[in-house]
Amino acid sequence: MASSHYFAKNQIIMPAKILIVDDEPDIVEFIQYNLEREGFDTETAYNGEEAIAKARSVRPDIIILDVMMPVMDGIEACRIIKEDERIKNTFVVFLTARSEEYSELAGFEVGADDYISKPIKPRVLVSRLKAMLKRGSENGDIGNVLTVQDLIINRNSFNVQVDDKTITMPKKEFDLLFLLASKPGKVFTREKILSEVWGDDVLVVDRTIDVHIRKIREKLGDKRITTVKGVGYKLEK
Repeated sequence: MASSHYFAKNQIIMPAKILIVDDEPDIVEFIQYNLEREGFDTETAYNGEEAIAKARSVRPDIIILDVMMPVMDGIEACRIIKEDERIKNTFVVFLTARSEEYSELAGFEVGADDYISKPIKPRVLVSRLKAMLKRGSENGDIGNVLTVQDLIINRNSFNVQVDDKTITMPKKEFDLLFLLASKPGKVFTREKILSEVWGDDVLVVDRTIDVHIRKIREKLGDKRITTVKGVGYKLEK
């Protein structure tokens, strides 16, 4: 892959979301800097319990998980993650300074997908993550589900779940909602929406966007999508 963007051509392009978990802030900052420079979207946590809570909240594509941490170590955190139906398919990459064979075996026994030793080599880390994302994209599992608070948008089924109810939307409504949900809080201009959802080669009037937004609001409620007059729309965080 040339970058961390992994949606196919003519689909909405999304950066992969990586959760970085380590009890040493300097290591977290170092990894975060190098991944964001490559175009990844990052989240951070500093122990196993925080990692589980953050994973359930943001639904990352990959979790980089240190083994030795306070409160809850990486092995136990991985075991819980892999038993949770909501996040069990998330890739887990263990990060450790330990070289003992039993530590590595323990990681794989609880479901780890890869193992990277410290000191971290940024190019190696990025290469391994991209290979993992490519494998997940080919399997059709990764990057197709977005979660914004209680809103779950699943591109595989073209369903939207909210308040434990499943809503089916026509494709253009779904694509428009998916685009807004890809960056909660960001204002998408009308031009950007037209280009991403309808394409540059299709003639669509601005009123078409308004109609689709109105229909989405009817299904999800009026408070989720905000109109920014003279600019466009955003999905509230």
